[in-house]
Amino acid sequence: MASALVTKIIGALFKLPLTNLLGGGGMGYFSCAYGLFLPVYALSITGLTTAVAKLTAERAALEDHAALRRILKLSLWSFSLMGMLGTGAILLLAKPFCRYVAENPDAYLSVLVLAPAILLGCVSAVFRGYYEGLRTMYPTGLSQLAEALTKLVCGLGLCRYALTHPAVVLRYLPPGTTPLAAASAAAVLGVTLSCAAGTLFLILRHVCIGDGIPALPRQKPSPVSDRALYRALFAVLIPVAAGSLITNLTNLIDLATGMHCLNTAIRKAPVSFAARFADDSAPDPAALANFIFGSFSGLAVTIFNLVPSLTNMFGKGAIPAIAAAHAEQNRSAMQQDSAAAMLATGFLAFPAGLGISVLAQPILQLLYPQRAAEILAAAPSLQCLGSGVIFLALTFPLFSMLQAVGHAPITVRIMGVGVCCKLAGNLLLIPLPRIHIAGAALSTTLCYLVTFLLALYAYQKKTGVKLGIMLFLKPAYGGMLCAAAAAFSYSLLLGRLGNNLALPAAICMGGCVYLFAMWLMGIRLATLRGRT
Repeated sequence: MASALVTKIIGALFKLPLTNLLGGGGMGYFSCAYGLFLPVYALSITGLTTAVAKLTAERAALEDHAALRRILKLSLWSFSLMGMLGTGAILLLAKPFCRYVAENPDAYLSVLVLAPAILLGCVSAVFRGYYEGLRTMYPTGLSQLAEALTKLVCGLGLCRYALTHPAVVLRYLPPGTTPLAAASAAAVLGVTLSCAAGTLFLILRHVCIGDGIPALPRQKPSPVSDRALYRALFAVLIPVAAGSLITNLTNLIDLATGMHCLNTAIRKAPVSFAARFADDSAPDPAALANFIFGSFSGLAVTIFNLVPSLTNMFGKGAIPAIAAAHAEQNRSAMQQDSAAAMLATGFLAFPAGLGISVLAQPILQLLYPQRAAEILAAAPSLQCLGSGVIFLALTFPLFSMLQAVGHAPITVRIMGVGVCCKLAGNLLLIPLPRIHIAGAALSTTLCYLVTFLLALYAYQKKTGVKLGIMLFLKPAYGGMLCAAAAAFSYSLLLGRLGNNLALPAAICMGGCVYLFAMWLMGIRLATLRGRT
């Protein structure tokens, strides 16, 4: 948990300056590469750590040391091959994907540079899962820290060098590459190097320190065949990878439909879009769709993901208690633990989400002071995404609790319904000139609203636990008071203090009002401790 928290902080320190360096156009290229990378990463890597950890833990519990070494060897060979196939697929499909699907051909170089990360990620996932199965979390935590630091230093350093020395960099790149596309590829190269750093750390640690298992001559032969190990491995890998893939499809949908639908909207009302971005910082009209999409993904989506990445710890923390209560058939404990996890998540999600909605533009101005045109493009989307923050944050603990009680497949089906809503919303809303990229934000909010409601219904039906509307009413009411107080305070202080001081002061005022309102309604911070 400590490494995850530090990694999130370092990730924010990477993404915020990167957006200021690249702007909307450069972030359009960067997001195109990342949007293609994440689903492939989820399919080939995310379930791998879980599968290897589960199989390793089972064999370790039986003291089957011979099988443990075979699990590591078989996993490394098979999933390295899978990683090479994934890398090869991206290398072959990068140009047609960028040209015909994403309609962003200049992102081709960024996609190519990121391809080796698939192979590196597969190797690191095997080592992480192996040591997690042996109940040693340090390799995972330290390798994540090595990745985050390398990405921060190399990603920002290479991107800045490419922007300040374009003539030197472009000399080694294909003809026709723009300086902004080269800078984006340089930042993506930092991400690939970070994967290499994490993988190298894990390999060196394994070679130098080892896993503590007795040497092979003293081991008893394992009764489990290689075929049985493979079956057990893929029995866990496939459903977990499918669930992760479905979750990441929202990014791929934005990538596959966003640029195409934006181009449709621009063709319908070119005068309107030209007038909206008529200042000197506006991009070339030919690259307008990429600029708007990059502003949305680089500014609005980055802020949108911050709150759920923190609140999902409540869902993970609830898994052991709820799994134990379910095994003991203790309905009272399940009710208490489930309500505590949802209340703790709502306690943070409602004021944060509603606050983001009412203060979207001031937040963007504080974080990206030199990007006026990007803020103009991203602010309406961030206002819409504020509500989506709440629904996504509340969905995480519900999914974790469904997995804890043995109903993981339901989460895949639920997310599939949400993804269909997301696709339909993008296709219907983004082509409308008056809405354009804000349609992607509205469809994202709709996706997670539907997902939350279905997950809430499924959890209550499968467990008999009651999580009624009253559980969410108090934090929702307090969140509205918080947002109103913050917006009112900001409007009063802006003229006197300026945005950089007025916004933090308004947030503090809203937070004080929220805590006081929750205290009056009987919800204390102490009530959120203990079981959560």
